[in-house]
Amino acid sequence: MAGTREGTILELLGHGAADAPAILAPGRPALTFGRLRGMLPGVTGVLRAQGIGPEDRVAIVLPNGPEAATAFLTLACAAATAPLNPAYREEELDFYLDDLRAKAVVVTAEEQGPAVRVAELRGMAILRLAVPDGGEAGRFTLGDAPPVEPRPIAEATALLLHTSGTTSRPKLVPLSHANLVASARHIGRTLSLHPADRCLNIMPLFHIHGLVAAVLASLAAGGSVFCTPGFNALRFFAWLEEAKPSWYTAVPTMHQAILARAERNPESVARAELRLIRSSSASLPPQVMRALEATFRCPVIESYGMTEAAHQMTSNPLPPALRKPGSVGLPAGPLVRIADPLAPVLRGPDETGEVVISGPNVTRGYEANPEANATAFFEAEGRRWFRTGDEGMFDSDGYLRLTGRLKEIINRGGEKVSPLEVDEVLMDHPAVAQCVTFAIPHEKLGEEVGAAVVLKEGASASEQEIRAFAASRLADFKVPRRVVILQEIPKGATGKLQRIGLAQRLGLA
Repeated sequence: MAGTREGTILELLGHGAADAPAILAPGRPALTFGRLRGMLPGVTGVLRAQGIGPEDRVAIVLPNGPEAATAFLTLACAAATAPLNPAYREEELDFYLDDLRAKAVVVTAEEQGPAVRVAELRGMAILRLAVPDGGEAGRFTLGDAPPVEPRPIAEATALLLHTSGTTSRPKLVPLSHANLVASARHIGRTLSLHPADRCLNIMPLFHIHGLVAAVLASLAAGGSVFCTPGFNALRFFAWLEEAKPSWYTAVPTMHQAILARAERNPESVARAELRLIRSSSASLPPQVMRALEATFRCPVIESYGMTEAAHQMTSNPLPPALRKPGSVGLPAGPLVRIADPLAPVLRGPDETGEVVISGPNVTRGYEANPEANATAFFEAEGRRWFRTGDEGMFDSDGYLRLTGRLKEIINRGGEKVSPLEVDEVLMDHPAVAQCVTFAIPHEKLGEEVGAAVVLKEGASASEQEIRAFAASRLADFKVPRRVVILQEIPKGATGKLQRIGLAQRLGLA
């Protein structure tokens, strides 16, 4: 295609056979690679007619599904995209659209909600995405304009995402075409993806995990992605039957919800032909990994990623190579090292410290935030390194084990407690289905250990019983002083359990 440049999403979309399926969705015909590529000039033409150039920012506020995927893919070839959570309220959207300096917002044809109101107040262009009746999954139009061939370059920003901002103002992460394509290829190599592979996507498409691991990695391999309306444990098994995927990727809380319903869907489980299951974005309890593998009869590949790395940094390998429960695997793309958390010094592989990375998938830096960049990046051994904020160490086989977020490590009167270590012990209790260990402010010790627990359906256990179980396996200072039994643990927008601020949310501060 005219204008194709090495290392861009445009080039990536050129890898699939013209008649091969690229995007699928429940109850919809498949969109082929040829038809997907054919949408690019029309989308680019509409943007150019609106005065939106390659360096301008376009926010995407769409429900999860195939159009969210194709809007990102096509718009990113013509401008810088910023997918936003459609559940945001007006105040949140106003903050993000202002911080992004977005020139336009893409919404559904019938949308009249907060995104439209904020865009109108800000004088932004509103592009309405129309889906033709009976059209293929992901096919849409944005309006009428002369077609224009997109001509992206590898160094241009393709995607802008904000960090979660649980403890401070969210930071804006620009990711170039080169960053995204490198990460997609890293994931493809790790999972040995090929054109026959199909991913069942249940991840939100305003988050790096779904955009890169499910969508871009699949298409980079010439494979396909089945785009659901979002995670729903009740509908998962019907999608599994309809999509016939070879793999799916999710966060641990989703895997746990799927396992909880697997016994009620034995026929769907028996007919599933998954080659692998991938887990990322949070630590996967080893107990959940073993249960998934026994249920679906395939390997579970735990990976480690973050927005600033365009997702993947390390991953457990496919069989017959060794997979280690509780480990996030081997470096799988960028260089990964251990550094002193307080100084620009790299440590040895057998030492504990802050995980740092350097490579083609790593962002060039936070936008308009020199203070954050000064803290997050440093130079050593002739390379620029990014501090992940995670603490960990490599074992004797070169597998990375995380001990927790540095900000989440609990400091109980000078004794450091890894929440992940306590989680792993609590998950062994026969009545515990889900747990998260967190810090509770303490007047004398500074912080005390707390745990929120969800019990298995039909099971019972008291706070005292769970504490006694933990005390039989952990040093006294690591035993949770409070165990709160809940129906559901509060989660973030992407399904991740959130430790920071949990004491306040539960009224324990």
